[in-house]
Amino acid sequence: MITMPVRSFFCRVVFCAVFSVSVFNVFTKSTSPRRHSSTVSTEPESFICPQSALADDVLVVLRTGATESREKVPVHLRTTLRCVPNFVVVSDFDEVVDGVEVTNVLGGVSENIKKEHEDFKLYQHLQEHGRKGLPNQQPITAMSGSSKGDYLQTANPSWSLDKWKFLPMVDHAYKKKTDAKWYIFIETDTYLAWSNLLAYLTHFDATKPLYIGKHLYINALEFAYGGAGIILSNPAAHAVHTQHSTHKSSYESFTSSHWVGDCALGKVLEDTHIPLHRAFPHLQSDSPSTLDPATTKIDRDLWCFPAITYHHVSPAEIAALWAFEQEWYERHAIALRHRDVFMEFIRPQIDAEVGAWDNLSDGKEFNAHDYRGSESVVERDAWKSFGHCRALCEGWGECVQFSFDVGSCVVSTAFRLGYARPGGRVRSGWMLERVDDLFRGLEGRCGVRDWFAEEEKGGRELRMRRKRSV
Repeated sequence: MITMPVRSFFCRVVFCAVFSVSVFNVFTKSTSPRRHSSTVSTEPESFICPQSALADDVLVVLRTGATESREKVPVHLRTTLRCVPNFVVVSDFDEVVDGVEVTNVLGGVSENIKKEHEDFKLYQHLQEHGRKGLPNQQPITAMSGSSKGDYLQTANPSWSLDKWKFLPMVDHAYKKKTDAKWYIFIETDTYLAWSNLLAYLTHFDATKPLYIGKHLYINALEFAYGGAGIILSNPAAHAVHTQHSTHKSSYESFTSSHWVGDCALGKVLEDTHIPLHRAFPHLQSDSPSTLDPATTKIDRDLWCFPAITYHHVSPAEIAALWAFEQEWYERHAIALRHRDVFMEFIRPQIDAEVGAWDNLSDGKEFNAHDYRGSESVVERDAWKSFGHCRALCEGWGECVQFSFDVGSCVVSTAFRLGYARPGGRVRSGWMLERVDDLFRGLEGRCGVRDWFAEEEKGGRELRMRRKRSV
C-alpha cells in the first residue's frame, strides 16, 4: 500500500466526510456483528460475522475450474466464505482444495456433447489424466480481466468450458439444499460482502420467484452478469431446475451457440417468465481498483449505496478488502457503502506521484507525433517527462489524474486507482485536491434510500431520516 504525505487539510476533509457518512447511515444498521475465534492459522485470528436469522437459509455457490482452483479458491475459504454457514464449490473436476470438497457439475451434460464438442477437450483431459499434463494456461487474473474485458478471453479453453457450468450448477445447488430460501452464485474473482447481502435480501419476499443481478444484454436478452453475482429465490431455482431438466437438449444447443453461460441461465428464466430485478449499484462488474466512483447506470448513482459484490478482484485484493471490511465493522454498526470503500480503502493508496503504477487513465493521449503541431507548448511537451505530463493535467481544470510512459502522457477526467506494474516504466499521478473535491461532490447526490429492492422496509425510519440534515 502506498504511503502519502500527511496533509492536515486532507485529514480535516476525511474527518468531515467520515462523520457525514456516520450521520447519514445512523439508522442503516447492518445485522449485529459478533466476533468469532478462529481455529485456522491464517489472519485474522478472530473475525466478525453478521448475526442474521436469514444466514442459515442462504446457499452460496462458488464456481471455479481446475486451471485456477488451487490459486483462487483458498483465499475465499479464509475470507468471503468465513462467515457463510452453507456453501458449495463447483467446478469441472472433482478434487479437494484446502480440505473443502470441489464438485464437478458437468457430469449431467449430455454424453454426446462432452465427447464431441470442442469446448470439452479440456474436460476430457481432466477426466482421463487429472492434473497431469494440464495445458499450460495463465489463470485469468483481476488485471487481465479488467483491462481486456471478459469476452476477449473466449479463446481460453477453461473459459470456453466454463459456460457449460451455469445450468448444471443451479441444478446442483437446488438438490444440495432444497430448503434454502436463497441461492447466490459467485466466481473466484468475485468479492462478496456477506453482511450487506443478508441485509439486502431482507427487502425481498423469498416465496416469490425472483431473479436478481447486475443487468447485461446480448441482443434482446437481458440477463444477470455472473461475475457480479446471481441471486435466485427458492421458487426461481426450482423453476430453472424443472425447465432445464424438461428441455435439456434445447438449452444445451443454446449454450453451444452463445459465448457465456450466464446468458443461457437468463434464457431459461425468460422462458419461465421470471424477469430480472436489476441490482445495480449493489452488485458490481468491476473491482474497486478499476471502478469509476462517479459511475451512474439506469438513473442510479453508485457512490451512496451499500456494496455487495465486486468483480475482477485478485486473491490479494480479496484478502485486502476482507481485512478492510473486518476493520470497518470493528468501528461501525452500519452498512458498508461504495463511498466508504473509496474514501477509506482506495483514497489512502493514491499520491501525487507513484512509480511502477498504471492508474488506467483513459482520456487524451499526448505524444510527440500527434501533438507536435499543437499551438500549446504544454501539449507539445507533455510526452517529454513525468513533470511535463503533470503540468498538462494541472493546467486542465477537469483533469483528476494522469499516467506517463516513455513518449506518452495520458490524462483523464475520471478517477481510478489502477494496479501496480512491478518493474514497469509507467508512472501515475493524481491531482489530490481535485480528487477530494470530486468525492465531496458525489456526496451531494445522496438521499435517504439505501437499497434498490422490491421495497425498502421501515417507513418510520425513513421519515425520521428525512428530517435530518446531512
